[in-house]
Amino acid sequence: MKTLAVAQGVAWRTLHNVFTNPSLLIPSIVFPLFFFTAFAGGLSRVQDVPGFDFPQGYTAFQFVFVLLQSAAFGGVFTGFGIARDFENGFARRLMLAAPHRSGIVLGYAAAALVRWLFTVAVLTAVAFAVGMNVGGTGVDLFGLYALGLILNVTALLWACGVAMRLRTMQAGPVMQMPVFLVLFFAPVYVPLTLLQGWIHTVAVINPVTRVLESGRGFLAAEPTEVFAAFGAGIGLAALFCIWAFRGLRSAEAAG
Repeated sequence: MKTLAVAQGVAWRTLHNVFTNPSLLIPSIVFPLFFFTAFAGGLSRVQDVPGFDFPQGYTAFQFVFVLLQSAAFGGVFTGFGIARDFENGFARRLMLAAPHRSGIVLGYAAAALVRWLFTVAVLTAVAFAVGMNVGGTGVDLFGLYALGLILNVTALLWACGVAMRLRTMQAGPVMQMPVFLVLFFAPVYVPLTLLQGWIHTVAVINPVTRVLESGRGFLAAEPTEVFAAFGAGIGLAALFCIWAFRGLRSAEAAG
């Protein structure tokens, strides 16, 4: 119960800071909408390329990527907040006061999830407003959003581990760049089958490709690579859970 109380306190403070500070809330909403508009609108002619056979059209094709991207960067943005808490001294005071410090990581993870749910609600509403076609049923869409949830937690755990080791806002690029590269080395603009050369090789071995391909399959009511996608997502989450809690131990040792 004490761990849960710590987690609730951390989550509440983090969410209060985000939802009462436009400079923290607005970017997490505007960035996904910008990418969705730029990709789905500006690159819509890609659907005319021979071999592009996504049945719901290019808007839906890009919606899945932007949804998963927003999930990942929602976790990273919360990691920025963790680093900021260390810089201003709050995190150190919290660690001294909290008897069950694992609740700190759990609280930040809960805050990252709620923050992303708000963002994805806005993104989904905009996508439907512009006429996005959806082939999947409620069960299919649940699978898509579940993949986003797993990616959100995974990115938060990665960023948390970095923030607790470096304990400075200057760690921001270290949190963000690996996530950015992993996302954009997946089949972002065209299906995997249309990629060629070294980018195709990298995309094939990229675990996020499985998540992205499966998410698009859910939206098109043609589930594919479901076990591989959830296995990759849960495996990464488990790996970065260890990374995050070891980062917590590093922060404890630093005092």
